[in-house]
Amino acid sequence: MKKYAVIVAGGAGKRMGNTIPKQFLLLKGKTILWYTLDTFLRAYNDMQIILVLPEQHIQKGKAIVASFADNNRIQIVNGGDTRFHSVQCGLNYVKEKSVVFVHDAVRCLVSVPLIHRCYKDALEKGNATPAVPATDSIRILNGDGNYVADRTQVRIIQTPQTFLSDIILPAFQQEYTDAFTDEATVVEASGEKIFLTEGEYDNIKITRPVDIMIAEKILEERSALKQA
Repeated sequence: MKKYAVIVAGGAGKRMGNTIPKQFLLLKGKTILWYTLDTFLRAYNDMQIILVLPEQHIQKGKAIVASFADNNRIQIVNGGDTRFHSVQCGLNYVKEKSVVFVHDAVRCLVSVPLIHRCYKDALEKGNATPAVPATDSIRILNGDGNYVADRTQVRIIQTPQTFLSDIILPAFQQEYTDAFTDEATVVEASGEKIFLTEGEYDNIKITRPVDIMIAEKILEERSALKQA
């Protein structure tokens, strides 16, 4: 089936303490965004990427896209004011029945096996959202108090959140609300059941400066495994 990856790269990088948006920061000499695009291109030869960027950073995006030999598989589009609206802008370019991945550009350590797993599960169940079990103790705020949650029942949600096009496209015709924190919440609000698939702890979201160091270490370990 046709495959589209909507890569959302709208972060401003404020928590990084940097004026450069985090998707353009360097990791082992290449931008964070480069690693994300590279993995999705390698996942499937027929993968089409819709890269959603703020208008003021489109030229930076074009320079990164130009570095790929198969850059004809990447289309850059303007984003919106919120994540919901940026994803909506990307989905406007999905014109045929397909499987649609929606991924955070700064989750640059996403793996090909995870993409394949999401694709397989989405074909079978209609959607697939990667998630990993919580490893810390969790407390839920409840009015003036709080209580300990059973962490065996808690999952940390990741991307790529993956859907059949005939499920995600209608869902994004809804009016936006603040409750839409990711694509799964949008699709769930349209009446669809959300299915979780096994995520990966390495699939971190680059948010703070320490995440750069963690990502570099993971890349070094992956390189060592390839050479072994």
